[in-house]
Amino acid sequence: MVSPSAQEVFIHGVSLDGKTFRPSDWAERLAGVMSQFRPGGAQMGSHLSYSPWCVPNTIDGVKCVIIHIDLREAEPMAWEFVMNFARDNKLKVVTP
Repeated sequence: MVSPSAQEVFIHGVSLDGKTFRPSDWAERLAGVMSQFRPGGAQMGSHLSYSPWCVPNTIDGVKCVIIHIDLREAEPMAWEFVMNFARDNKLKVVTP
């Protein structure tokens, strides 16, 4: 469950049982799929950059994807997709 006051959600590339999630480029792949979901909608060439609502990152050596809460309001189905991805793969979801 995501805290109502959270502005971002971090999906960590570590499963609930502590195993590193594979493939190693999973964060970039997920963010790439989500690249069309952005403020103002998809634009020409927007598939060439990550959405500001879904950005891959590395924190303390662990791959993660940072999901901005605005995605939930603007694109509820896209939000459900990323949350289901985390749930289906038993990945840690953290709100800062």
